[in-house]
This record gives sequence, C-alpha cells and structure tokens, in this order.
Amino acid sequence: MKTVVTKFGGSSLADSSQFKKVKNIIVADEARKYVVPSAPGKRHKKDTKITDLLYLCHTHVETGISLDDVFKYVEDRYTQIVEELELNFDIKKHLEIVKKDLEDGASKDYAASRGEYLNGLILAEYLGYEFVDAKKVIVFDEDGTLNSEKTDEALKKVLSETPNAVIPGFYGADTEGNIVTFSRGGSDVTGALVAASVNADLYENWTDVSGFLMADPRIVQNPKAIDQITYKELRELSYMGASVLHEDAIFPVRAVGIPINIKNTNRPEDKGTFIVQDINEKECKTITGIAGKKDFTVISIEKAMMNSELGFCRKLLSILEMNNISFENMPSGIDTVCLVISDSELKNKRDKVVEEIKRTCDPDSIVVHPNMALIATVGKRMAKQKGVAAKLFKALSSANVNIRMIDQGSSEMNILVGIENDDFEAGIKAIYDAFNN
Repeated sequence: MKTVVTKFGGSSLADSSQFKKVKNIIVADEARKYVVPSAPGKRHKKDTKITDLLYLCHTHVETGISLDDVFKYVEDRYTQIVEELELNFDIKKHLEIVKKDLEDGASKDYAASRGEYLNGLILAEYLGYEFVDAKKVIVFDEDGTLNSEKTDEALKKVLSETPNAVIPGFYGADTEGNIVTFSRGGSDVTGALVAASVNADLYENWTDVSGFLMADPRIVQNPKAIDQITYKELRELSYMGASVLHEDAIFPVRAVGIPINIKNTNRPEDKGTFIVQDINEKECKTITGIAGKKDFTVISIEKAMMNSELGFCRKLLSILEMNNISFENMPSGIDTVCLVISDSELKNKRDKVVEEIKRTCDPDSIVVHPNMALIATVGKRMAKQKGVAAKLFKALSSANVNIRMIDQGSSEMNILVGIENDDFEAGIKAIYDAFNN
C-alpha cells in the first residue's frame, strides 16, 4: 500500500475551520499516514502568528517583563481551537507547562518550538493518530546542525512501529535533550525527513497556494501555474527567492527520488505542482519559471592576461572570506571577472573590499555598479531550444531594459541577467510576456 507524508503550513492550521479541512484531506486518502503540522499562522492580515507571540514571550522574560498578557493570546488561540473542534482534550494542562518553562528561563528555541508542539498534540487527538514528539526523532549535534544519520535511524525505529502519527515540524533536540529549531519554514524540512525515513511514495506539502507560479503574481498579473518542475529547476528558482518551500526540504527526498506535491488546503481539488527527479522533455515548456532579487552590487575587475595569472580568483575569494562576505555569482571573461554580492552581505564593507582588491590583485581597472538586480530565467528544455537567449534579450531591449551582466551556467538551465534595480519589475514582465504570448 502507498505511503504519503503530509505537511501542513501555518495558514492551513490557523483555526478550527482549517483543522476541519485538514481532517477531510487526511481521511480522503488512507495512504496519508504521517502528518507534520506547523504552528497556527495568521487568520487574517492583522493577526499574529503563534510563533511570533512565543518569541515575544521569551523576550519579555529575558527583559524582566511579565509574559502574562502575551501568553494569554496564545492560550486563547489554542483553547478556542480545542473547544470549537469539541475535543475532550485538556490543552490547558500543556499550556501551563509551557508557560512555567518560559517563566523559568527556557531557551529561545524552546519557546519557538512550542507552537508546533501544541498544534501537534491537538491534531493527533483530532485525527486519532499517535503523537510523536519531534525531540525524540529529529536529532541535532551540539553545534546546532542536523545529524541526518541519527535522525533517520530514530525516525525509522519509531515510525516502523507506528502506522499513523503526527510529528510536529520545525524542531528537534540535541543529544543532551535541549530543544533546537530549524530556520523559519523548517517544518518543510521535518516533513521531508519523515518522508525519506519511511520511503514514502509521495511527500505532500499543503499551503495556501495551488503550487508554484511561473512568476511573482505581485509583478505579473495572473501568471500561469507550474504543473511539473524538476528538483534542479526548483533549486535554481528557490535560490533566487521564488519558492513556497524551504530550500533544505528538497534534499532529503531528492536523494531517494520521492516526488513532492505542493497543494492548496483551501482548494484540495487543484492539482498543484509536482516536483520530480526528471520530466520528459516533450512535456516541458521552454521556460519553467522566472525569479529574481533586488539590491546587489557588482564589482567588475579587469586585468590584462588575467587568464594566465595563477591564483587570481583565489586571491579575490580570499579577500571576501577574510571579510566574512559570501558572493552570489562570479561571471568571468579572459581578462575580466565580476563579483556579484548582495547588499545585505556587503553592508558597509564595500570601500574596504575594493581597496584590498586593488592592493592584492593590482587590477588595470575596478568598477563598482551598485543598485543592481538579478533575474533568473529557468528551464530544463532551454539547452536544446534554439534562440531562447536571443528572445530573452530582445524582450528586455524592447522594454527599454539595459542588461549590465549576463551569465549562463554549463547546464544551460538558467540564464541570469543583471539589470538596474529600477528596471526589475519591467524586466520580469517583459521576459514572462515574451515566452507566454
């Protein structure tokens, strides 16, 4: 029989009406054996996520302020969910334990994790599934990094004896039992780890959108949905910020070839987007998606015979490393190389880095281009389709968008262009229209 692991995001479990939708989804397919919940999200635009309230509780305790008023909101949210679901479940007992732990100085990670923990308890009770505390099966090392091997062993041991279970997302524990959390969105990772451990046939990730769109709907009006996308394409698009899925959630399932289906809790009949290992090229569109980010600085370095100088790029990268700066991209020519660096990385170190490059590398010229944006046009089929780059460049030219930088990786799956920040939205619209009209 098939095994499906389902992960539900915060918007999917924000209140009792959403819990009811989740139960309907679970009971509709008996293959949905393992469920990973997030903490309750926003019920409306002015609402506050439970995790944010718990962070605030921790801050209050740290600064000597009573957490009573803030924690009352947390209590009310969970109590309301339990009452409206008509559950015979004493959630107040668990809330009292959490409150006391916070008042006694529990860690920030502990505070943040309790949203998923409490939601998991309620959902397990509501579904009639066994509750498996993530601290027993998601194992972190002392430095806070996930121990994948021990996690897989723990999950296999527990879940092999548990036909149906709810495992809260976002957190685990180190070998000393201290709670450790993933970064925001980490419930996606928990779901992927569970799916890999039980060798699931499918990992469903339920959220409030019906899969991925070809472009940001805040920029392109009614962009087309993406029916299928490969792991590699998703990685390219996620890197540029276009994802409803935590990046680290891809790798556990990709390694064992488990497909991911991004689905909409509010529209369960929608197909959503399937993320798969490979797609028949006949089923591929020329481009799969377009994504981008603003606020980069490009440092362009030129030096005659650069290609013959041993260690030139190593010197550049050493300068970045010494200044604790990571770079986004590094396109190069025979005598030129560009460092594309996010402004959030560069901060106020720009002048220092430029001076160190001048002193260490002795370039013929070095030019700094601030206020740059990057747009990635991604598609598996592009490598075998003639004229894609020409079509893209023509579209940008027709929209009066000046291209300052071009880079295409060896896989030819991604054409990356650097343009001015002010041209970002126009650039994305122009590329989208060129390939969808």
